[in-house]
Amino acid sequence: MPDVFINYRTGDGEKTAALIERELSHRFGGDRIFRASKSIRPGKQFPRELLNNVRACSVLLAVIGDSWFDVGSVYDEDDWVRRELLAAHEAGATLLPVLEGRRTDRLSVEDFPSELQILADTQSLRLDLQDADAGLRRIGDELADLVPALRRADTAAKASPADTGSVQNTIERASGPTVQARDITGDVTNTVIKGNRGPLHTGRGDINQFSGDGAFIVRGGKNRGRIGSTFNGPRRTRDDER
Repeated sequence: MPDVFINYRTGDGEKTAALIERELSHRFGGDRIFRASKSIRPGKQFPRELLNNVRACSVLLAVIGDSWFDVGSVYDEDDWVRRELLAAHEAGATLLPVLEGRRTDRLSVEDFPSELQILADTQSLRLDLQDADAGLRRIGDELADLVPALRRADTAAKASPADTGSVQNTIERASGPTVQARDITGDVTNTVIKGNRGPLHTGRGDINQFSGDGAFIVRGGKNRGRIGSTFNGPRRTRDDER
């Protein structure tokens, strides 16, 4: 059974519902996200599948565009959007309105029957299609906070440092040759750094030797003694008189 049920009106928010479902399925897994036209298999009974899945979900996302009140009525007892909203609410699911675009007004209790006014009283999210990536990411983040099962399945949270472009390596008291392209923390001895393309920060501690074209060589505790640099020509050194 799904963790998230996507509720929408045909003729109003079906494209946005499909976009949300695709993003959430990619992030959390397709079996955790229900959207009727994708999730109900051929040969299955439509009403039964809808009600069984909406009653089992943890969160119902109600996708609401600027034509939501024009193409259907939540006062009509046969309206499927109304039936899904009521079934989810009665089963204890969280109702989370998602307002489509910039033209959709905030919900007002005057627009709903008393049994559904909770939808208007609930803090909504807005999906601005001109900045869809940020909006979809926020929807996913909110769902991960609301549903523990989604938080555990969240592929965005499991991304490795290499996936995000950062390097986080720690060297503690290395005594042999160590090759490191970027960040170094900890005690370092006899270290070779290759492929450096910017300022080198070594942090605290004595520096015994760094070798490589253009690298400074520092010998002696507390940086006292000989200091030199190596380029593609002869090495030049200068004795520190301090």
